Amino acid sequence: MEVEQEKMNLSKELSPDSASYRCSACHGDETWSYHHPIRGRAKSRSLSASPALGSTKEFRRTRSLHGPCPVTTFGPKACVLQNPQTIMHIQDPASQRLTWNKSPKSVLVIKKIRDASLLQPFKELCMYLMEENNMIVYVEKKVLEDPAIVSDENFGPVKKKFCTFREDYDDISNQIDFIICLGGDGTLLYASSLFQGSVPPVMAFHLGSLGFLTPFNFENFQTQVKQVIEGNVAVILRSRLKVRVVKELRDKKTDVHNGLGENGLDTEGGKQAMQYQVLNEVVIDRGPSSYLSNVDVYLDGHLITTVQGDGVIVSTPTGSTAYAGAAGASMVHPNVPAIMVTPICPHSLSFRPIVVPAGVELKITLSPEARNTAWVSFDGRKRQEIRHGDSISITTSCYPLPSLCVQDPKRDWFKSLAQCLHWNVRKKQAHFPEDEEDS
Repeated sequence: MEVEQEKMNLSKELSPDSASYRCSACHGDETWSYHHPIRGRAKSRSLSASPALGSTKEFRRTRSLHGPCPVTTFGPKACVLQNPQTIMHIQDPASQRLTWNKSPKSVLVIKKIRDASLLQPFKELCMYLMEENNMIVYVEKKVLEDPAIVSDENFGPVKKKFCTFREDYDDISNQIDFIICLGGDGTLLYASSLFQGSVPPVMAFHLGSLGFLTPFNFENFQTQVKQVIEGNVAVILRSRLKVRVVKELRDKKTDVHNGLGENGLDTEGGKQAMQYQVLNEVVIDRGPSSYLSNVDVYLDGHLITTVQGDGVIVSTPTGSTAYAGAAGASMVHPNVPAIMVTPICPHSLSFRPIVVPAGVELKITLSPEARNTAWVSFDGRKRQEIRHGDSISITTSCYPLPSLCVQDPKRDWFKSLAQCLHWNVRKKQAHFPEDEEDS
């Protein structure tokens, strides 16, 4: 990443002993260092605001309820252009621009599986990236196993140049400069799940059913991809949720890949801990049981309410227009630093959706008097049962998803509201005739 000169000077002034600091908003899970390799490559860390050193040499990033931690580097080469007028680490959406310090060379292309209509766009895009831009293209192995691709002799020479990977087995997080999605909103959610740390910039083409999160049209993809590669395009930082699920070990058999448990499985004190990065929402529901769900919700260690009903949705602003919106939550712009808590068909009619500051920690457990277990899913995936003694901790992640814009974060979002959700679309009221107005 190209880091401003003042940031370079800052990293030189910090001593090796004081360069490393810990983000308390992440509860100690992410430790950064100006001289520590980021995602496998040594580089200076670019922050959205310069710290005031004052009389002390140590720079300690304090917990902020005004928004996620100010991480502005994404992937090996991308960053957001710095804004000198940044206030409280929250950038004006109009100032969020993407830049590169070197031309990106590797791209991950994610295609919706089992959709024959995407085969031709996929082939055209990959041939353009490889032949016209001489880029390294990564694809999921099962994408190339599609019979239509296997039987295409013209695509054979191109297919041999792909780098392939398998979900949950291969870690490609340190290899990708940016991502291109072909499909609908679910394709973007899947791309987010592949990166449990820093996410490279994502360019999403609308080739699915809804397309609220996919602003680009494929008709002139060459021009748009070229503009992204050249840099200086608008980007919207979609905050994600860091979710930690702690379960009591009831079965010694666990799914292990490459010597590691699923999603960084960790056993500690007779319990099993898993961590997820969630773009849309965490849903806790009653599952197949006919009884109401009964879960306790804590905010920063204090019990705030007990949810009795079909369940509860904890969502990001991006997820406020998805399941949470269908359950009655307000639609919140992705640049608003917040977490939404929305009940699903609550037993109490006064239980209205609420918005809490980004950075707080929500903890959800099964109530002692609950008659049945609960079930939890993360962006509609990894669904699992929650029993007595288990807990779900949710807070704002330090790793947002940088989604590239066609125009800018504000106009793209309102355009999606109008086109995809038909927000406030109605027949206009007729005006009075001039003679009636005079009378």
